Amino acid sequence: MALIKIVGVCGSGKTTLARALQALGYDARQVSQEHSGVPDLWRRRLPPDVLIYLDASGETARTRYPHLNLHDAYLDVERKRLAHARAHADCLIHTDGLTAQTVLTQTLDCLKSLGFPPSQMEDIPT
Repeated sequence: MALIKIVGVCGSGKTTLARALQALGYDARQVSQEHSGVPDLWRRRLPPDVLIYLDASGETARTRYPHLNLHDAYLDVERKRLAHARAHADCLIHTDGLTAQTVLTQTLDCLKSLGFPPSQMEDIPT
């Protein structure tokens, strides 16, 4: 089974996407790369077959996590920590204005184009 790792700024939808992919039978894991000073943390200990990068604006991140202090300067630091992952990502999705279902659909389209379609196509939620 292919290993899929998901990285992105806080509030971009990593956890939601990982759970949706797991429900479809994928081995999907989020990596807290945005909190690490190790540029290639995402590929250490079990390099992924597919790397997905999710991004979101500061406004979106703050809407999704109003209890956190996600000011733009903080998110800029996260993006710098994620630069290596972004440069190596197989799928890049900007999640502003997208529903979880739309992010999943775009991810599945990307995975299919890379040769990793879901094992149970009839189980994909619509």
